Amino acid sequence: MEKKITEFLEKAKQELATCNALKPLNDLRVKFLGKQGELTAFLRSMKDVPNEDKPKIGQLINKARQEVEEKINELQRKLEEKVLEEKLSRQKVDITEPSKVPEKGEIHPLHKVFDKLIDCCVEMGFTVVTGPEIEYDYYNFEALNVPKDHPARDMQDTFFISDNILMRSQTSSVQVHAMETMKPPFRIVSPGRTYRADSDATHSPVFHQFEGLVVDENISMIDLKSMLTNLLSMLFGENTKVRFRPSYFPFTEPSVEVDATCPSCGGKGCKLCKGTGFMELLGAGMVNPKVLEMSGIDSKKYTGFAFGPGVDRLAMVVNKIPDLRMMFENDIKFLEQLK
Repeated sequence: MEKKITEFLEKAKQELATCNALKPLNDLRVKFLGKQGELTAFLRSMKDVPNEDKPKIGQLINKARQEVEEKINELQRKLEEKVLEEKLSRQKVDITEPSKVPEKGEIHPLHKVFDKLIDCCVEMGFTVVTGPEIEYDYYNFEALNVPKDHPARDMQDTFFISDNILMRSQTSSVQVHAMETMKPPFRIVSPGRTYRADSDATHSPVFHQFEGLVVDENISMIDLKSMLTNLLSMLFGENTKVRFRPSYFPFTEPSVEVDATCPSCGGKGCKLCKGTGFMELLGAGMVNPKVLEMSGIDSKKYTGFAFGPGVDRLAMVVNKIPDLRMMFENDIKFLEQLK
């Protein structure tokens, strides 16, 4: 047995010395150390070794296993380094030379939808207004008819910096600033980033809203539906149909959820719209008179409507993206598909 182990060790060293690729090396690992390997066979034959010789033979087998494992691991490291060097050599780029085919940058799919929404609204007479992303509680909640004890706050999972300062959870705060400083009549849209503690396939801690506000005399739900039908038709096509469903928001009364015919199937029903033919795209409603009064606007003379689509949601619909997070992973191959 002792002689066989010595012969095995010499043979293993010779075969490893001539191995020059990772696949043959793996084959040798299985041959020498695998469950059906030669060293395992020695262990199985220990039952035939006299008891007085078993400690010595066992020690020899363990030593042989250790030597073979070390040789294999060392050789594997060298071969892996060789493969990496060859790969780097093949992919070597002279960064001082101009690119053979210069690549042109593209606008991110999210900003394409932003730009389209802004163009459509500006065409209808809206002014673009922006505001701070770090906001006071008053502008984000209280001035929108959401006091500190209001249950609607629990729906937004807000990032608070202090008791009175937060990362805005909606761009509606910009509308409050506008109502305090602008004299009616006016039409504004407020695009921008917003923040909530939420993350899954359809939600992100950082997301984007595009909220609109119109304040004038004799504004009604008819004006709201007409404007949204025009906006969504510009975005998805002239045959787009819009429907309202009753809903609730503290800052609008009455409030509605707005559905539009699925841009993928044209209302026939498909996987994207789950067979309904319609997709829920945004919330809207008539501005609550209390919100107007808190911002210094005479609610007996003026009325208004507000609407707010999530731009991330629209971008997913337009580009048929199944997971919101894909837009923020900066995967060039994915983004190239959306050119």
